[in-house]
Amino acid sequence: MITVMVCGASGKMGREVVKAVHADPELTLVGGVDHVNRGTDLGTVAGIEALGLPVYSDLSRALAEINPDVLVDFTSPAVVFENAKTTLTAGVHIVIGTTGLTAEQRDELAKIGAEHNANCLVAPNFSLGAVMMMKTAAELAPYFPNVEIIELHHNHKYDAPSGTAVLTAKLINEAKQAAGAEAAEDLTKESLQGARGAKVNGVTIHSVRLPGYVAHQEVLFGGYDETLTIRHDSLSRLSFMPGVVLACKKIVEKPGLTYGLEHYL
Repeated sequence: MITVMVCGASGKMGREVVKAVHADPELTLVGGVDHVNRGTDLGTVAGIEALGLPVYSDLSRALAEINPDVLVDFTSPAVVFENAKTTLTAGVHIVIGTTGLTAEQRDELAKIGAEHNANCLVAPNFSLGAVMMMKTAAELAPYFPNVEIIELHHNHKYDAPSGTAVLTAKLINEAKQAAGAEAAEDLTKESLQGARGAKVNGVTIHSVRLPGYVAHQEVLFGGYDETLTIRHDSLSRLSFMPGVVLACKKIVEKPGLTYGLEHYL
């Protein structure tokens, strides 16, 4: 049985992770960490029955006292890097759903994990449908090298563009380079800076932030007298839970740092 602790347990994603881990017969929920609700029962925080499990405010103390197999982090970009370093140094595997880590930070985490025999998954998106969307976009890119991304999220999301959009652009660019495919020249001149979005790995990304959205992305391909659009919609945070549960079960057998849930499928 794999023991799991949830960091950011009081947040919207954290509460769903608590419920998903608790409900899975192959996982054992052993505690939570959050700067609010310290000392409150973890089940009560998640909106289910009392579980007799504590919510810690100090991550180092929680890791030392409980020593879980896996920590799931859904916190904020401001703290996720330090959380990950603390967790890996303790020899605990970590599943990271928080966005904001740079490539340099991921490299450092990989080194720390290797030194302490602890694995790390950084996943911009845990929705299995979103992962399939990204893989499909990469497969299409050599045939439709003219492509842009529109990502739409709720207005409380911390970052823009989303980690999913950035990873999608990376996968598209790698596929185009491998195939030697080049996009047609964009001759548009911006009359207002930023009107055409942001370039990431040579792919233009447009970010929308509005109330009412959860997590959505469109990948638009343009060809000769035809267009092709791939769209994925997460209608609630429940859509991410199968991927989180899968990651908790597979991380033990995936050495090192892995970027993207698609490598676990």
